[in-house]
Amino acid sequence: MTNQSHTPSTSPTKTTVTVLGLGAMGQALAGAFLEAGHPTTLWNRTPGKGDDLVARGATRAATAAEAVRASDLVVVCLYDYDVSQAVLGPIAADLSGRTLVNLTSDTPERSREAAAWAAGQGIDYLDGAILVPVTVIGTADALLFHSGPKSVYEKHEGTLKALGGNTVHLGEDHGLAAVYDNALLDFFWTSMSGLVHAFALAGADGVKGADLAPYLSALLAIFPESIASTAVEVDSGEYPGEQAPLVTEAANVDHIIHASEHRGLDVESLNGIKSVLDRAIAKGHGTDGWTAVIEAVRAPVPGAAAH
Repeated sequence: MTNQSHTPSTSPTKTTVTVLGLGAMGQALAGAFLEAGHPTTLWNRTPGKGDDLVARGATRAATAAEAVRASDLVVVCLYDYDVSQAVLGPIAADLSGRTLVNLTSDTPERSREAAAWAAGQGIDYLDGAILVPVTVIGTADALLFHSGPKSVYEKHEGTLKALGGNTVHLGEDHGLAAVYDNALLDFFWTSMSGLVHAFALAGADGVKGADLAPYLSALLAIFPESIASTAVEVDSGEYPGEQAPLVTEAANVDHIIHASEHRGLDVESLNGIKSVLDRAIAKGHGTDGWTAVIEAVRAPVPGAAAH
């Protein structure tokens, strides 16, 4: 028996794909398209990336325009929309008549601006967001959001699902993918910040991270129910606080701030939480539950500059 290397199928029925941007994520995207059998063309702003992808059958283009002309579907994954627009602007004529999927992270406003630009150039456009690390791309668990015309999404849905089995079209508004992305990452990064702070707080008294970790993991068990109930309260505008009113929660946060300060720890994030709590209480929500802080989050901070 002879050993045979795996070569992805390049059936004529497979959509041709170009990937612009070969950072770690861009390379993962291109690899997933190759694995699914899509003829894949690559381009990166700086040379020296993607050699392994070329060895697997991808085509390296000398210019972005050449890369775009090679495919029906163009996927962009760059640093931000300033960078993506700097790349795409000069090759608008080459993109005309093709479908552009922008998986670059930024804000909903930038997504909608990019969509308006694409419409003016005759480019079918989908905005997107990637919610998993590079190691998960191409698997059934990979979550990716897309927003924009449903007809454009449905045309390329089979190809885009090569990037992840959990690929979702959120709606016609091009900004929705970024809205969901920003909101989920807001939750993730503030949670991760709290996690690190908790380790620092316990560690200041000699508690090993490994000793605290099982109890932090157990605490996560309450989150699914908390998320569901908080969603109901946010949508209804009712914040029952019989079991734990905001005035009590504010006192608890104060205790953590004092303990952290005593141990020389940074308390900036905790002070931010306490500030929001105090403003919610000042607005008359002291007897309401935790979700009532959304009324302070939504209200501008007095004296804060508008953005």
